[in-house]
Amino acid sequence: MTHHTGREAVAAVWRIESARIVGALARYTGDFAMAEDLAQEALAEALVTWPRDGVPRQPAGWLLTVGRRRAIDAFRRRAALDERYATLAGTLGEGGVLTGGDAAGPVRAAAEVLWDPDQIDDDVLALMFISCHPVLSREARLALTLRVVGGLTSDEIAKACLVPTATVQARITRAKKTLGAAQVAFEVPPAAERRARLGSVLGVIYLIFTEGSSASTGGDLIRFDLAGEALRLARVLARLMPDDAEVYGLLALLELTAARFPARTGPDGQPVLLEQQDRRRWDRSAIRRGRAALAKAAEVGNGLGAYGLQAAIAECHAVASSVEATNWERVVLLYEALGRLAPSPVVELNRAVAVSMADGPAAALPIVDELAADGALANSHLLPSVRGELLTRLGRTDEARAALAEAVRLCGNEREKSVLAGKLSDLA
Repeated sequence: MTHHTGREAVAAVWRIESARIVGALARYTGDFAMAEDLAQEALAEALVTWPRDGVPRQPAGWLLTVGRRRAIDAFRRRAALDERYATLAGTLGEGGVLTGGDAAGPVRAAAEVLWDPDQIDDDVLALMFISCHPVLSREARLALTLRVVGGLTSDEIAKACLVPTATVQARITRAKKTLGAAQVAFEVPPAAERRARLGSVLGVIYLIFTEGSSASTGGDLIRFDLAGEALRLARVLARLMPDDAEVYGLLALLELTAARFPARTGPDGQPVLLEQQDRRRWDRSAIRRGRAALAKAAEVGNGLGAYGLQAAIAECHAVASSVEATNWERVVLLYEALGRLAPSPVVELNRAVAVSMADGPAAALPIVDELAADGALANSHLLPSVRGELLTRLGRTDEARAALAEAVRLCGNEREKSVLAGKLSDLA
């Protein structure tokens, strides 16, 4: 195995298994911050060992074993924790190494599920609730959970949250220190506390999916691992909280958005714009699931929330036979409602796009120019790319060229950057 291939294997396994590894190590140690540090140490060891010796047959088990050994070493250094060290070193069977429980874990877990219908039996979702503990600020919850559950880098989180990388790193460090100082136990919160943390959990799932569906960096437009994990978590959450409208609203949004994935890229991986997509390739099963979840959200709630409104917008696209046939007037109204309920510069920018389709680019450009003056999206390629498109449609070629050049400069995803560069080249 080459050095390059070994490092790629480490990265792939970490993307898939990092949250489960951190969760298991947190269960071993009872210390959230220590677990994340141990997982990072195991990752560092894999980056040295796998390229040299090859990928082990059970990569996640290898990482867990290394993390557990590092934990045992730490407990050895802490003489007062002899009893815990003995438990870790002597009582966990092979099943425990892989699952974080004892060798009889599956049987015991099944019995507990029957005994306690509120038990969360998904390790990653349990980890997410811990990361969204109320002792942390909202920003810290998002950053920490995206790191330990989503496996995102600090740069990727910064792109998703529209803040500098240094800010993200500081939030993660403070969050781990705060959890340690508050002596937050690694345990699933009772049902009453789950609802108080639900908003943060939904926000994290949404951001993970957003990064997956439109990767901020790298050579792939869609990161199917992240998007798929977010969708899986949303489905699990819907099973755990079947009476919450926003849970179903988020699930509907993710299903309807993922339904378009098969048509969003060509055979060469290049992005395919909405107006050029072959809608026959859209996943009709996902569309049906998304519309059913949206109907459920309307049924159990008193009106749609922020995620439900976004799902309703996605539904407008899903049921239309073409861009021209889309009910853009309804899309504009839905964005206006969303802007009142959850105002943000991205929502306003999307409303401008809808206005341009419903009423023409001249009606939308003042909205975009106002956003540019506010500076809220100064580090994002989204605003200049939309502005460049509107200016192109208005025949203001020189201004459009400048806007698109700025979009190319700010765009971190290589696939998306190539599309923007193509538009810029067409104006030459």
